[in-house]
Amino acid sequence: MRVRHPDGSTVHLAYCTNVHPAETLDGIIGQLAAYAEPVRVAAGAERIGVGLWLPAETAGQLAADPAAVARLRRELTARGLETVTLNGFPYRGFHARVVKRAVYYPDWSEPARLEYTLDLARVLAGLLPEGARGSISTLPLAWRTVWTSAQRAMAARQLDALAEGLKQIAADTGRTIRVGVEPEPGCVVERIDQAVDALAGTDSEWIGLCLDACHLAVAHEDPVEALGRLREAGIPVVKLQAATALEVADPADPAVRELLADFAEPRFLHQTREPSPGGRLLGTDDLGPALSGALPADRPWRIHYHVPLHEDPRPPLASTRPLLRETLRALLGGERAVTDHIEVETYTWSVLPGHREDALASGLAAELLWLRDELLELGLRQETS
Repeated sequence: MRVRHPDGSTVHLAYCTNVHPAETLDGIIGQLAAYAEPVRVAAGAERIGVGLWLPAETAGQLAADPAAVARLRRELTARGLETVTLNGFPYRGFHARVVKRAVYYPDWSEPARLEYTLDLARVLAGLLPEGARGSISTLPLAWRTVWTSAQRAMAARQLDALAEGLKQIAADTGRTIRVGVEPEPGCVVERIDQAVDALAGTDSEWIGLCLDACHLAVAHEDPVEALGRLREAGIPVVKLQAATALEVADPADPAVRELLADFAEPRFLHQTREPSPGGRLLGTDDLGPALSGALPADRPWRIHYHVPLHEDPRPPLASTRPLLRETLRALLGGERAVTDHIEVETYTWSVLPGHREDALASGLAAELLWLRDELLELGLRQETS
């Protein structure tokens, strides 16, 4: 699915396949048939984008086997699918029974993270449609604890090596692929000012930011101010992850807490933030501790729990959809498009209270259509063919 900005640029829309559990090439191809093609049909589109998630082992195998990459590309094309972006945040096991902090390892101080990301870039170079450039999102250096000056220095060197590797892939293949560091609550890079510091000195032709609208909301950051800081620092927005956080106006309300208890699930982290009277953010690393009294519950909570873009949670719960609209407007409502890749990333469908697996394809299609319609409201036009 593509839309055209008034400046003439094409903006690619996709949904991220990290919502599906497959981790082998055969499994990934199977999920294209079982889920992605039905999403396209449900959306009534000739073509949609899929932001593939490839675990490290599969990425390495594909990077070493051009014939396997060609097979994957044929399978995408045959089903009316295209890929311009990959999710390189989870390394493996994203649908294990318990993921939590494991998703942040290996971090950017470890050689395995660099190797994985370059493998992804080599694979993506073989999947890109003609004329398109590629993007890969990656973790914001590391989880915040046990992050030494030596690790930070190593991460900086590895980002430099990443830029050189991407430059070489472009020279070898003619395909431009950029990597976006994705700020997330609880990580070394949680806020935009931390991203500016972390990316200072990196080559902005190849490395920029993946802006996750859910994470931005949980951090209580203003989209216009955030983009202004990035612009001043010369950091490009490589892609936007269109996502909304869970929000509650009165977390002390017993009825609210009863509903929230169903969202305190064992697989993923759900970092929770509450503003304090002095303007500082109070936070917990998961929803469970927040509900157990680690936060005062005097002011609204925003929770790192990706909820569907197109529908409201059960009242009095809400989502940060208004902030996503502001983010879309800031990125694409001006004279020039600030990014050309948008990926719907509601990876939490399987752990949503009341989720039915047989409703997944229609739900993902509804998210894509909601996103498309929001962009059309901003003056973009849908491309055909």
